[in-house]
Amino acid sequence: MKKILKLLGILLLLIILYFGFTTYPKLDLISGFSAKSIASGHFLDNRSKELIEKTDNDIKLIDLATNTINEAGKFATSNVYGLKERKAIYREGLGATLINDDFDVSKPYLLPRRLKAKTLPFPYGNVDPKDTIFSNIDYTQLQKTIDNAFDKSGGKLKRTRAVVVLYKNKLIAEKYDTGFTKDSRILGWSMTKSITSSAFGVLAKQGKIDIYKPAPVAEWQNDERKNITINDLLHMNSGLEWEENYSTICDATKMLFQAEDMGKVQLDKQAQFKPNTHWNYSSGTTNLLSLILKRQFKTQQEYLDFWYNAVIDKIGMSSMIVEQDMSGTFVGSSYAWATARDWSKFGLLYLNKGNWNGEQILDESWVKYTSTPTNTSEGKYGAQFWLNAGGKFPDAPRDMFYCNGYQGQMVAIIPSKDMVIVRMGLTEDPAFDFNGFLKGIIGCVK
Repeated sequence: MKKILKLLGILLLLIILYFGFTTYPKLDLISGFSAKSIASGHFLDNRSKELIEKTDNDIKLIDLATNTINEAGKFATSNVYGLKERKAIYREGLGATLINDDFDVSKPYLLPRRLKAKTLPFPYGNVDPKDTIFSNIDYTQLQKTIDNAFDKSGGKLKRTRAVVVLYKNKLIAEKYDTGFTKDSRILGWSMTKSITSSAFGVLAKQGKIDIYKPAPVAEWQNDERKNITINDLLHMNSGLEWEENYSTICDATKMLFQAEDMGKVQLDKQAQFKPNTHWNYSSGTTNLLSLILKRQFKTQQEYLDFWYNAVIDKIGMSSMIVEQDMSGTFVGSSYAWATARDWSKFGLLYLNKGNWNGEQILDESWVKYTSTPTNTSEGKYGAQFWLNAGGKFPDAPRDMFYCNGYQGQMVAIIPSKDMVIVRMGLTEDPAFDFNGFLKGIIGCVK
């Protein structure tokens, strides 16, 4: 018996040591992810804690978190086995922000001044559109393809939440999973990067910024980084150090779930390569772009207003909220929430070469710029947009370019088919067959 107890004691010690070396360093990130997800999902989209835990937070290790929601205080807290508790607060108009113990929750804050949506039929407004029937569309095949994108009752393989399809500026199909509707806000994750790019597109159109000049970063002026341009940053081609690997502790996870000022994380990184010689996907780069954008304005209010007045509200994406970090900078890499319909409006803006219902929001040249492959990306990336020029999706047209986010968020823009396809969900390839999905919908147009 003593030997058995001794062996059990050794086994328990080994388990504790294994936990200490492998999992404990991740606890801060686990509870941070969970608290932020709970606060955003609950307060922005009215999801219950139980639904968020079973869906958004149904991720290995994240599911270890214990979560609570404080309705009166409008915040959520999460911990892992009572350790590393983190808190995310919700502020109406700003969304949720993951905070640390030093954050002053009583400090007054500014809100973006939003534009009202026009009373027009979707997609140029939010009034339900009349049905439009095109003679060259096989609607039976279209519906079959969309139905196949969703799990049957109780399934958790494809995990699609919403699909919206626009053709020739008209809504031709949409479907939502149980518990989701056309009014449900859904996190776009890295599709937010394309929103950030568009903000620079408007500034460029206004003649207020030259993306080919060195980035206006004072902290770089005494070293080799002074040669990095905004163009390099938009193309993920800056040469700066960065690791983006969501399966481990890396630059990206530490930035999103620990940093107070997310833009400074990439700003403080050193150069590994000369600009425009090595493509490296970096959410830190996009948050640095958001910080650079912030520095173009004299006041915080002007910065807040610009994102909405110049792009988001300009095209009637009235459901969209772009959340901030603790420093008041928009998390341009990852934290835009909107309905699937509003995400499709953004795709339509680019499908129509920057024109929105007769008004040129972006120059045509900017749309071409964003959808042109950047050097060293092998045809897969433009300026904060992903491209199919390299044939990632073999059965989709090569002119397709798209916004792409974690867990399979997509706004696909297909100029040759005059089509925008939105899919929101919780799975990526291979669990969800994007190539087959795109092929099926595109093939409906005869």
